Amino acid sequence: MRTFISIAVMLCITTAVLAEDKKETPKLTAKEVTDGWLMLFDGESTYGWEVKDNASVNPNGWLVVAPSQSVNLSTKASFGPGKLRVTYTTLADCQITASSSKLVLKPSEKPATELFDLLPDQPRPITITAPKEAALIIHLLLFQPVDTKPIFDGKTLDGWKLFDGNPKQKLSKFEVTKDGELHLTNGPGDLQTTGKYADFVLQLECKTNGKALNSGIFFRCIDGQYQNGYECQIHNGFKDDDRTKPSDFGTGAIYRRQAARKVVANDNEWFTLTLIANGPTFATWVNGYPTLVWTDDRAKDDNPRKGLRLGAGHLSIQGHDPTTDILFRNLRLAESKAKK
Repeated sequence: MRTFISIAVMLCITTAVLAEDKKETPKLTAKEVTDGWLMLFDGESTYGWEVKDNASVNPNGWLVVAPSQSVNLSTKASFGPGKLRVTYTTLADCQITASSSKLVLKPSEKPATELFDLLPDQPRPITITAPKEAALIIHLLLFQPVDTKPIFDGKTLDGWKLFDGNPKQKLSKFEVTKDGELHLTNGPGDLQTTGKYADFVLQLECKTNGKALNSGIFFRCIDGQYQNGYECQIHNGFKDDDRTKPSDFGTGAIYRRQAARKVVANDNEWFTLTLIANGPTFATWVNGYPTLVWTDDRAKDDNPRKGLRLGAGHLSIQGHDPTTDILFRNLRLAESKAKK
């Protein structure tokens, strides 16, 4: 009987809120995008989550968890230190956890917003626990990585090196502009970090100066080899006027492994790209929108073209071909303190 009453009350609350707010799906502001905020819930689906049957997205683009036995919903990707912002409605205490970090959502009949510091001991999935006594409505759930540090200083190419193992693979030009941007033209070519990284959060801004230009960020690369790593694709083309049909895997894809679920960015406009790599699982966001979660379930291999590579390797920026004309700025990275 209590469960029935809870459902009825929450339906009334939901209806009242819907009457006040006609917004179809949650969106990020331009400032939130440039500040590196990421949508953990896209307002359209439960993509990126391990969910139960009693969790669904309503017509207003909110995640509704109906009363049941104590329900856990977990992200497929893992997250390190950051800020978590949640707008929610519930009639009973709910929890959001990530390892030792435990956040309590107090009852609120109207949408309430809370901002938490998430400080897991190592990258962990984020889990929402909803009690059986009441429904939980998630209106907006955002995560902002912290502790990222610049890996491009906007003045020089310190910390980077050009691949010069083959004259045919060093045609690209990588130049620093007066505005502090990294300008990549021509190709093929490869600019590699001198540092090596295994698990990390990488955030950057990019602008493709042409239609459907091709580039990418390679990671966990084999030292001394040309672009031999996983590739986070940059390609804003799509087919049949449908952004869910990316050309050549699409921006945010892990090239040749899994396509981006949607082409979010536009050519000739600045966009943000976030890549989180933790163990075998990779996740990407474009303009803060979740574009991919993929787990490499292949057998381990030192060569990522053949299997799962977990070891550290340099990052590299790809100069693809003679048409390449791409700008990068605000490249920053935080290494994850994962336990091996």
